[in-house]
Amino acid sequence: MLSKEAKKKHNEKFWNSLKREMRSINSSNGRSINWLNYPSDVKDIYIRLEADSKGAKLCFDIQPKDDGIRSILWEQMNELKSVMESKIGPADGWNEFNHYIGDRAVSRIFWEMKNINYLKEEDQTSFNNFFKEKLLLFDEFYQEFKEILILLTQ
Repeated sequence: MLSKEAKKKHNEKFWNSLKREMRSINSSNGRSINWLNYPSDVKDIYIRLEADSKGAKLCFDIQPKDDGIRSILWEQMNELKSVMESKIGPADGWNEFNHYIGDRAVSRIFWEMKNINYLKEEDQTSFNNFFKEKLLLFDEFYQEFKEILILLTQ
């Protein structure tokens, strides 16, 4: 088990490695982008990168305060499922009620790579490759369809 300070240093090193790897890559729309904090341009939709001792996940989270809007966005994503998965690959999870933050339901679509450990130096390349591949494919899909999501939330 790492100390709090050692864990903080490891986290910085881990995420900075990915940041360096992605720094020179622009979004499919040609703009410079902060890949670690992917801008969804839609209120209450978040693209999250998760790494732990079990593996890596790229998550598409829908979590508006209004459950009706969440439901509409979830329905739209289900309509786009075949297009999304043809571009990115089959998602490992489509969970309409993945978890709750306070009283907000969070709907989550995610892609994951298992059996890699972010605490192991030798797995850093696997994490970077997974995140890079999935982020670029996700971006290609998302830039094409995000206007639909924006319109649904206005």
